[in-house]
Amino acid sequence: MSTRSFTLLGASGLVGGHLLQLLSAEAAYARGTVIGRRPLGLERKNVREFVVDFDRPESFREHLAVDDVFCCLGTTIKKAGSQEAFRKVDSEIPAAVAGEARAAGARQFLIVTAVGANAKSGVFYNRVKGEVEASIATLDFPGGLKVFHPSLIMGERSERRPAERVAMALMTATRPLFAGGLARYRAIDAVAVARAMLHAALREPAAPGVQVYEGARLFALAR
Repeated sequence: MSTRSFTLLGASGLVGGHLLQLLSAEAAYARGTVIGRRPLGLERKNVREFVVDFDRPESFREHLAVDDVFCCLGTTIKKAGSQEAFRKVDSEIPAAVAGEARAAGARQFLIVTAVGANAKSGVFYNRVKGEVEASIATLDFPGGLKVFHPSLIMGERSERRPAERVAMALMTATRPLFAGGLARYRAIDAVAVARAMLHAALREPAAPGVQVYEGARLFALAR
């Protein structure tokens, strides 16, 4: 009988929502926890939900004593309202949670950032994504840090993003052109990212260090 456990952050988002469905149905997990700033009204017998204050580690520390921590937190600068608020959601909170997870004994940490993430990038978005990766990499999780680098993520979001809808239409039409070394820039469905995260947690070797999944490697893992 399985005793494996998980905690998920960002279950209200596009990738996180799909991942929650997959995790809830996965027999390898005996129990799961979802933590967030607002209640989702979950009704799943093997998954418990807790509302936490990410500014107070004591409010979520006990929920991180699990095998696998999945982080799908993310926003946009427009939605966040400022670069500072964006950095908090996409970098500071995940890094703080990862630190608490490592201290609590979590085996591995899996996080979605973005293609082009680089702590030294001149592009603010890419730099923030790279900074959180660099910060978590120093924690040396026993089972490793697994980082996912999708390009444009396809799927139906709750909020309207007209510019993104145009971009998705263009990316869908030109998807066959993104082959070989350009595969890392190919649009990917949100459910495919979620599936890749689940497969990485359960099928990929668990070992210290950082594993990055992007391009062909990401698409292959999502099958």
